[in-house]
Amino acid sequence: MQDVKRIFTLTAVIALFMAVLFAVSGRSQVFAAEKKPAAIYKVDTDKKVVALTFDISWGNKVPEPVLEVLKTKHVEKATFFLSGPWTLRHPEVAKQIKSMGYEIGSHGNLHKDFSNYPDNWIREQTALASKAIKQVTGVTPKLIRTPNGDFNPRVLKCLNGMGYKVIQWNTDSLDWKNPGTSAIVGRVLNRAVPGDIILMHASDSSKQIVDALPQIVDGLRAKGYKFATVSELLNQASVQSKLQ
Repeated sequence: MQDVKRIFTLTAVIALFMAVLFAVSGRSQVFAAEKKPAAIYKVDTDKKVVALTFDISWGNKVPEPVLEVLKTKHVEKATFFLSGPWTLRHPEVAKQIKSMGYEIGSHGNLHKDFSNYPDNWIREQTALASKAIKQVTGVTPKLIRTPNGDFNPRVLKCLNGMGYKVIQWNTDSLDWKNPGTSAIVGRVLNRAVPGDIILMHASDSSKQIVDALPQIVDGLRAKGYKFATVSELLNQASVQSKLQ
């Protein structure tokens, strides 16, 4: 009888141990899943708020007119992703972006696809861009939009490990293709949704954005939208991200 009791007790202990082990393992797996590197495209919210974002990697003809449009239209919230070399070549414009209160993120250094290079190259390029932006504006960027929006899981893991949030977009204006002012405006107004991150450019390659931007701002406001920086948007709602 005592042998039966010992066997029963041992079986109960083993069962309890396995239950605890399973619970801990399950939590670890959930935690690991939450930590998977991902790029951020938009946030889930019912509020009509969007983030206007502008990439700048070269030129000095378009950035200042874009800033003038934002000033004239009283848009106080926007996020600019600056490349390191551009920031060093045009420090006065970079400082103006900062002085106007806009958020500054990194657009990398050399405009090359990160996924084609090893982690040490990615870290070096990202650090060079951060150093340039910090030197000129005093801002240490914590957001990055990779050149050409290129990444893969390895790139995301590397950048996340450096403390960066990788920011993509949900609505691409395609302004860099210069399809015509009305096409740019229509694309943004037809595609924008609450919590959207909208991609535009303030580089000289975007020849029609200065004419399109006032209509975009007016059109979004007519639809009831307000503007926020990317960081403000992320703080308002749950993030919609993708792992590629």
